[in-house]
Amino acid sequence: MAPGAKKPQQGQQNGQKKKGYNPYNNKFKNRFWKKKKKDNENSEKPNDTGPPNQNNSHIELSSSIKIVQTPITTYIDVGERPARYRGWSLYFPDTDKESDPSYLSVCQLFEDYFKRMKNQYDFSEIEQKQSFSINYHEVLEDSAFQDKKPTWSLFFSDQNETTMRVIGLAMHQCIIDEQEEKDRVAASECQHPTVPLIDLPIIHARLVNFTPMIRLKDVKAQAFGKFVSIRGVVVRVSNSQCLVIRLAYECSTCRQTFGVTCENGKHTEPERCPTPGCNGRSFVQQRSHPLTTIIDWQTIRLQEVASEASRAPGRIPQTIECELTNDLVNSAIPGDVVVVSGVVKLMVDENGGGGGRKLSDQSLLQVYIDVNSVVNQRLNTSDPASGGSSLMNTMDFSLFDLYGIQQIQQQKDVLKLLVHSLCPSIYGHELVKAALLMALFGGLVRGEDSASHIPIRSDPHILIVGDPGLGKSQLLHGCVNVAPRGVYVCGTSSTQSGLTVTLHKDKDGEMMLDAGALVMAHQGCCCIDEFDKMVTQQQVLLEAMEQQCVSIAKGGIMASIPARTCVIAAANPVGGHYNKAKTVSENLKLKGPILSRFDLVFILIDRADDELDYRLSEHVLAQHNRSARSSHNNTTMSLNRTVNEGAAAANGNGRKPSSKTDDDIPLREELRLKPGEIIEPVGPSLLQKYIAYARRYVKPRLTRPAIDILKKFYFHLRIAHQRNGTTPITLRQLESLMRLTEASEYDCRYSIRLAF
Repeated sequence: MAPGAKKPQQGQQNGQKKKGYNPYNNKFKNRFWKKKKKDNENSEKPNDTGPPNQNNSHIELSSSIKIVQTPITTYIDVGERPARYRGWSLYFPDTDKESDPSYLSVCQLFEDYFKRMKNQYDFSEIEQKQSFSINYHEVLEDSAFQDKKPTWSLFFSDQNETTMRVIGLAMHQCIIDEQEEKDRVAASECQHPTVPLIDLPIIHARLVNFTPMIRLKDVKAQAFGKFVSIRGVVVRVSNSQCLVIRLAYECSTCRQTFGVTCENGKHTEPERCPTPGCNGRSFVQQRSHPLTTIIDWQTIRLQEVASEASRAPGRIPQTIECELTNDLVNSAIPGDVVVVSGVVKLMVDENGGGGGRKLSDQSLLQVYIDVNSVVNQRLNTSDPASGGSSLMNTMDFSLFDLYGIQQIQQQKDVLKLLVHSLCPSIYGHELVKAALLMALFGGLVRGEDSASHIPIRSDPHILIVGDPGLGKSQLLHGCVNVAPRGVYVCGTSSTQSGLTVTLHKDKDGEMMLDAGALVMAHQGCCCIDEFDKMVTQQQVLLEAMEQQCVSIAKGGIMASIPARTCVIAAANPVGGHYNKAKTVSENLKLKGPILSRFDLVFILIDRADDELDYRLSEHVLAQHNRSARSSHNNTTMSLNRTVNEGAAAANGNGRKPSSKTDDDIPLREELRLKPGEIIEPVGPSLLQKYIAYARRYVKPRLTRPAIDILKKFYFHLRIAHQRNGTTPITLRQLESLMRLTEASEYDCRYSIRLAF
């Protein structure tokens, strides 16, 4: 019965009001409020479990809005609050069991945990950001959770949504308790009453470092409802939108307002008013009402990383849609490598597959992830509000990997070992392999985090020009296999948008960005084969190769996406064979701007050499016979022998410094295997870990003697150009020498001998 309504007389039908009755007229105004006040006094009983007179203003305000829950828990009762946890209705709006042990015990356990780990959580920052990160491994290793570790693992995996709400409620209560303690201290000091704390908004708990991490292709129907953690590359990002998860309706008959939960982001108008005695069927949406809840919403598409997709040739890389909400919106851009954790859910596939039937009749469902946390490799921390969680990098190092990296570093000549470990199926080309290794290691990034300085390119670009059949494509594939992050494309099947960024509309007409090859290779290498076949696509590489970003201005969208990658290109000369009478630009029909952006250009010419042809033929035949050891003709030894010799040298005088190398000996001869010399190549996986470790932790700096040598050599090149009229020498050549020197790490003479 509506508040203020008169009790129906005998013989009068239920719900029929007295003629002329209107509670909003002045005639019935006093009677209406007296009745309302009496109902409020009767509702406050001594055995009430709610907090006594803590929120009187809230109770009086909401008492005029009496909302009754239906059996299907569609309508929300916001008037009840548990005695201990004030934010209970925010996290469990459809649950009024304030004494449920399955919820309260877990909430109390995490509340004690957060108070013990108070030094790792900044409550003020969490209150401001309305989210925080909790480390999965740190929780399980805590003494309070150690006894039932397997049970907690299943609890996080199978009941994650409820668990995250409970953890958020525990943090919510910790913030309230801390604020009340500060208010009591302030009140005791100033002898004045303090203003009571306003209710906090919902605090979202973000679970990071969840294990085991599964591959993206393994996320299938059997994972439905499970909490999983996957790693992938962001290839598509949509615009952020507003999503209504709870909508308020006002009944046109009784003027009562109630909230309706929107399932799966879709709201349906209620059939009838839930107020007793009112059968109204006409409602008005109240989007600005406090019962209406609107959150930020965004979708991203993840693609499995290249290292996982390349293991199965011919298979299309797997992708999956992910939904981001609240503070996770705009946490990733195209090209980012992220670790996503969330619950696997299903939705109707709106792109077809239902035999042309309506969406409601289709049986084809699409798997997506309702994301709980996002760890971005591009950022230094996974969440500033976490206070203790660290970045989960794209490549982890085990103890065995670190031992192997240490053994490689102890070798007498590391560069020579790495040169013969890169693409060992290709015989020779020592200088080219050394340059490719320097491109994979890269230089030192400058000015990336400074707003007052323009970032300077740190990745060298390599161009390999040569006659057909010299192994250029194999070298590119070898670089992709050992690079921590590599992308291989062919110039004959690539477009401008496929190399940079594609802008298109989704089914709702919203603009979306799709990452191209250069963006996908961010912080890695992009290998482009058949570079000479890219006539119109070469111009889009100018910005990406120098500024290391991709800008787009189309359809009212202006964006700049980072693409810090080294470009390794291979091209065939015009006519099939290199003409020495022409320049490199004439042989490739490349323009000066694109050619000047390559730090090193190698020209491979097929010359007739009896000794080289004999060794090369033996190597090729051994590869076909699957006996790679005989291909080197006594030029292979076990890595254990190399490791032992390196360890002995480390215990003695250590590795020989490269400064003792005779500069009169060409670098090609120094890297080439001598008769009777034996070297076993390092495996691709270990070489990949070695390169990733060097890029992450080794930050070389140019010493004063190295700077003087580079300046002296640069002046010499400038003078030689003025006398002989050779290739123009500009500051780009000096920057190239600096990048190659930082890549070689320990001696600038390597870069000088490699480049000239």
